Amino acid sequence: MEKRNIAIIAHVDHGKTTLVDKLLEASGTFRENEEVKVRALDSNDIERERGITILAKTTAIDYKGVRINILDTPGHADFGGEVERIMNMVDGVLLVVDAYEGTMPQTRFVLKKALEAGVTPIVVVNKIDKDSARPKEVVDEVIDLFIDLGASLEQLDFPVIYASALSGTSSFDPDINTQEKTMEPILDTVLKYIPVPNVSSDGPFQFQPALLDYNDFVGRMGIGLIKRGKVKANENVSCVRLDGSIKHFRIQKIIGYYGLNKIEVNEAEAGDIVAIAGLPDISVGETVCESGKEEALPKLRIDEPTLQMTFGVNTSPFSGREGKFLTARKIEERLMKETERDVSLKVRQVDSESWMVSGRGELHLSILIENMRREGYELQVSKPEIIKKEIDGVINEPYEDVDIEVPEEYVGPVIELLGHRGGTMENMLNKENHTKLTYTVPSRGLIGFMTEFMTLTKGYGIINHTFKEYAPMTTTEVGKRKNGVLVSMENGKATAYALGALEDRGIMFIEPGTDVYEGMIVGENNHDNDLAVNVVKSKNLTNTRSATKDHTVVLKRPREMSLEVCLDYINEDELVEITPNSFRLRKKILNTNERKKYENKKNQ
Repeated sequence: MEKRNIAIIAHVDHGKTTLVDKLLEASGTFRENEEVKVRALDSNDIERERGITILAKTTAIDYKGVRINILDTPGHADFGGEVERIMNMVDGVLLVVDAYEGTMPQTRFVLKKALEAGVTPIVVVNKIDKDSARPKEVVDEVIDLFIDLGASLEQLDFPVIYASALSGTSSFDPDINTQEKTMEPILDTVLKYIPVPNVSSDGPFQFQPALLDYNDFVGRMGIGLIKRGKVKANENVSCVRLDGSIKHFRIQKIIGYYGLNKIEVNEAEAGDIVAIAGLPDISVGETVCESGKEEALPKLRIDEPTLQMTFGVNTSPFSGREGKFLTARKIEERLMKETERDVSLKVRQVDSESWMVSGRGELHLSILIENMRREGYELQVSKPEIIKKEIDGVINEPYEDVDIEVPEEYVGPVIELLGHRGGTMENMLNKENHTKLTYTVPSRGLIGFMTEFMTLTKGYGIINHTFKEYAPMTTTEVGKRKNGVLVSMENGKATAYALGALEDRGIMFIEPGTDVYEGMIVGENNHDNDLAVNVVKSKNLTNTRSATKDHTVVLKRPREMSLEVCLDYINEDELVEITPNSFRLRKKILNTNERKKYENKKNQ
């Protein structure tokens, strides 16, 4: 059967996963009575809740006698390493762009990877049915972006389709009235423009994993494109490792993809995208070959981690109240299992009860923490910190491209905020009532920035950032929290009486009835110092009636603290305690007197 291999690339939330749903439906891949979820490929709960794709997904459809293999890629820069490797498996991309938002930072990021790999682009202007859609201007923006990224003349001659993935309509014309309830224009364009896979069906077998998967039955699997020849299950093959050594193994299973299903196949050939199991430590970029005919393909680049944080066993007084998995052994097993499928994650043991976990960004690490929490783990984590590199004797740090769009009235405060965080303005553009700012900011300046930015712009600001480069480190302090915290000095249940008396001291994170322990952070101080407070104090009861009758205490709502907000908020001497039901902020040293002694010693 003839094949086409394509990837769908886009900025976060421009609708690529929804588009895949409609392509699957349009090709008749689903049975009539099959129940299909919206965004069917986003299988992970967190992906579905947040509306983002975290892991690349593989699917396939048959259309007009051609097997089209489709890879749905992550749009977020934290998972961009996968995008780059996927480009080695496909011959074309569908670039999905929102008909109102146009080209965004991640559009630039994913398109750059595609153009560098020399694949054929097709542009899909999605959400054409939005009232604010401006398809013609958006196509002009896309052309400008192609030129800006140094596209060749062939790449610039891309076809454009206008669609509404949500409604399942498309057409070749920007006029909304030409939209028809079909995805055929997109599928026909794929058959017409995307070349047949550049592979060789003759010659000895050659396969390179670009992604990893894992299941409990067969262990780690390598997903990739068969570049040459054929392979059968149970065949003996050899793997050229990254260090050049050769390892012989037997192929246990070959997994193919069709619709939403993984299908075990006995044989696969050049041009197929499959998962191969049998080598327990198979790595991205190695080459699996016919035994005796080893020939390595060029290695694939894996994005290095830029951020790290310490994961440790929960040492708080509340340890073991809510979680199932508490021990160092269980946490280590879970972290090591994650490295089996996530090639961008690195785990290093610090001591018997803590590990340094390095990843591509805050989102990358917070999603791992969220998954562990939902699975019943308890742990504590430190403040994220950047990974420095020494290049030619100079300490370098990661920098990021930051794109911000804010209503005009917030421009001044945002510029001031980015100035404090070491940002350099590259561009400023006014459009209608909004201003678009482009900055280069050190990654450490972005730790804790999101919460402050959203509060400052009252939720109206839009921010996107992608890794740019490593550059010499600036010595200035950036991204430090300005305010101190209110820390509980007692164990017990918080009372309305005590919280009411403390309200003028700062903003509370807890409400009456919350269990607290000594050293737990219960609020933010109005000033820059930490303050030990008693939140469990109750009113002394007397048997004399008061002339001024007690009024019910009316408290302000405590500040909502999500996982990302907690990770952003803490300082170096603080931790986030994570359990299946709670996030608690705490000091590393819980005892109030010991903490004061330590602070005094440090300040001498």
